[in-house]
Formats: sequence, structure tokens, C-alpha cells
Amino acid sequence: MRAFPLAMLVLAASLCVAARPVRYAPLLEQIPAELAGSGDEVVVRNCSACHSLEYIVTQPRGKGAQFWRDSVTKMITVYKAPVDPAEADAVAAALTARFG
Repeated sequence: MRAFPLAMLVLAASLCVAARPVRYAPLLEQIPAELAGSGDEVVVRNCSACHSLEYIVTQPRGKGAQFWRDSVTKMITVYKAPVDPAEADAVAAALTARFG
């Protein structure tokens, strides 16, 4: 009876030693044309930590500056988005300029 658990332990240990690490390359997301302009890099840099860039460009148009300021504030305060506080106004301004 003791031989079986010991044999299983030896087998498991040999599999761990023989295993190779898995390597993968993350896919690089293409920047959509809507976010490829000057001033949009602040949106790409800050928002893509949580959102795909495709998701960002599907946001509603014509909501106005207050909507985007409130959205950025909500992402930072409620969802703890890793947005540099010094760039929050720039993110909101770029979203307003791009999507209205």
C-alpha cells in the first residue's frame, strides 16, 4: 500500500521536472483609425488597460464634455481604473474631441 503513493509522488515529481514552460506572445492590438490621431495616445495609453480599443470606439457620439468627464471619473473612482490622475482631464478632453 505504501508503494503506490510513493510511486505516484515519484511520477508526479518526474513530470514536473520534465515539463517545459509554456511560452506565448500576446496579440498586439491594432489601433483603430478613430484613435490614431494626435492627442488620442492618452486614450490608448490609459483606457486600453481595461478596455479593448475596439470597445472604446463604439461609445456613443455627441454626449458632450460633461458626459466624458463623468465617465472618466467613474472609471477611476468606482472601477479603480489605473489612469494617471494628472492625465484624467486629458483623457476626457480627447474623448470629447473624438466622440463629442
